[in-house]
Amino acid sequence: MKILMINKFLHPNGGSETYIFKLGEVLKARGHEVQYFGMEHEGRCVGNAVNAYTSDMDFHGGGRLSKLTYPIKTIYSSEARKKIRIVLEDFEPDVCHLNNFNYQLTPSIILEIKKWERETKHKVRIVATAHDYQLICPNHQLNNPNTHENCEKCLGGSYINCIKGKCIHGSTAKSIIGTLEASFWKAKGVYKHIDIIICCSNFLKTKMDTNPVFAGKTVAIHNFTERTVWREVEKEDYCLYFGRYSEEKGVKVLIEACKKLPEIKFIFAGSGPFEEDVNKVHNITNVGFKTGSELDDLIRKARFSICPSVVHENCPFSVMESQERGTPVVGAKVGGVPELIEDGVNGRLFESGNVDALAELIRELWHNPELVNFYREHCRNLNRDDLKKYGMKLEKLYAGYMG
Repeated sequence: MKILMINKFLHPNGGSETYIFKLGEVLKARGHEVQYFGMEHEGRCVGNAVNAYTSDMDFHGGGRLSKLTYPIKTIYSSEARKKIRIVLEDFEPDVCHLNNFNYQLTPSIILEIKKWERETKHKVRIVATAHDYQLICPNHQLNNPNTHENCEKCLGGSYINCIKGKCIHGSTAKSIIGTLEASFWKAKGVYKHIDIIICCSNFLKTKMDTNPVFAGKTVAIHNFTERTVWREVEKEDYCLYFGRYSEEKGVKVLIEACKKLPEIKFIFAGSGPFEEDVNKVHNITNVGFKTGSELDDLIRKARFSICPSVVHENCPFSVMESQERGTPVVGAKVGGVPELIEDGVNGRLFESGNVDALAELIRELWHNPELVNFYREHCRNLNRDDLKKYGMKLEKLYAGYMG
């Protein structure tokens, strides 16, 4: 099969980019042709044969004229339609796999894919991986960042709630644009052209299914894990948090829990807006952002790690990466996290946002190492998809929808 992987960023930027790069690799290894479409960028590391990409859109920079035209370009992009048409005509894909495309590429690319299909009579199926809630929530988090409360007011398609809550960066103007974008494409009915939507958690699937356009097209498949060698290591005396130091990740909650446990050592590996707050707590050692063998070592040697998110996480890699390395996780009971952690079997769950409940669980595990060992052994038996197995599942989905 010929697969066109579509994502706004074609350089290392986050989870969705890791996803498309790794998935592309395994699909190529299985004999398929894979090309990519998205924005041009100096760090772009994948592409297509005709080098057709849209202009890089930096919402945080650019000149005055660019900022004035961005509101229009985030809703509809004639440039994206023209550029993807060039790729479609050259590559003639059997599958177009959408990932993160709203605002920069815009759903207008879907219209062009269908137009090309009609004109050429070349059958193409549109598959989308929902990495977040973008298709049902304008700020893509099901959360109001101003009240810090999880919110589902837009699930019925009444996107005006985004403006009322100033849900996009606390800005009325940006929230109006987000509302217009969601409302415009709802009215156009563009998403009916998506043949299947891959959801990385059952929780996300249930939310997507509240939209009758998506119901019946969704399938839940947890993200893949990269298999690592299970090896016995001597655990060291610290609890680990790794990830972004931000409000939505629950770092503020974890910091307050750490203050209640002065006898326990915590290591934080990451960066973000709460870095100063992290550095002020005497029993937290901030080692900064880590990757590769350094992060691997930190995860393996931790007694357990903590996933304190306050937003509806779906399938956090931090949880799976910990379990894969024999480190149990204390996780917030929110979103798809409970799908990865069986409470009392391979880790523990606590009420999201509850500082006292989190502190109590950490204290319990810290003073009962036999419990941690019990959870650790059960992490060994988790049957998660590795990259190859995940690629085979998608291969079947592609083929099943080829008609």
